[in-house]
Amino acid sequence: MTHIKSTTVLAIIHNGEVAIGADGQATLGNTIAKSNVRKLRKLLDGKIVAGFAGSTADAFTLLERFDEKLQSYAGNMKRSAIELAKDWRMDRYLRRLEAMLVVANTEELLIISGTGDVIEPDNQIAAVGSGSMYAQSSAVTLKKHAPHLSAEEMVRESLVVAADICIYTNHNILIEKPS
Repeated sequence: MTHIKSTTVLAIIHNGEVAIGADGQATLGNTIAKSNVRKLRKLLDGKIVAGFAGSTADAFTLLERFDEKLQSYAGNMKRSAIELAKDWRMDRYLRRLEAMLVVANTEELLIISGTGDVIEPDNQIAAVGSGSMYAQSSAVTLKKHAPHLSAEEMVRESLVVAADICIYTNHNILIEKPS
């Protein structure tokens, strides 16, 4: 069975600013199924922005569960992420889900994986999806050599680089910032 997949998500914290962006491409096998998928969702009245890569239906299930955890833990993003990762690893149904999340608030960003990992990147750059290494490499370079750029500009330029290289990433870029 072929699954619909979604690709590149990138989040950056730079100079006190947080931005998260994603391309809009979803593929079905080796065919573009849709070019304007919204892979970012605002949670907690926009205080947290989440992006997903992987199977779209699986990602929506995880986003719903993450939102439930946020409600249960008074909006504490890190605690909610850890509790979701525990459930994801232990629950027989959740274990089968094929997706990853990047979540960000105004102070931190995390990657939540299906293997029970909650990763807080050292360099304040988080990327998931098939074009993630291209976007992350570009973001690392921009942070180092173009520190005058905003986090939003870095996210946009890095996703453009990924779209120029990765066949599963397109130029329909959406960027959000947590409030």
